[in-house]
Amino acid sequence: MTMVRLSDLAIGQHGIIEDLDAEGPFRQRLQALGFRIGKEVLPIRQALFGGPLHVRIGSVNVMLRRRDAALIHVWASQ
Repeated sequence: MTMVRLSDLAIGQHGIIEDLDAEGPFRQRLQALGFRIGKEVLPIRQALFGGPLHVRIGSVNVMLRRRDAALIHVWASQ
């Protein structure tokens, strides 16, 4: 397993959250959505032209801006 940013995971590639670079209210928002250390995350779709990333975490589907997804570090499965 290798450490990458959530924004760098391939569609359909599972990852385990290792760290959140976000601070303050945004970090709390991510955690409220389920983005917590140790949780499994799966990118489902990616919008064209650098648009949002559709991610599944547990049973929740979330759309994240690519720059926000880059703040989430994950262990990527091979």
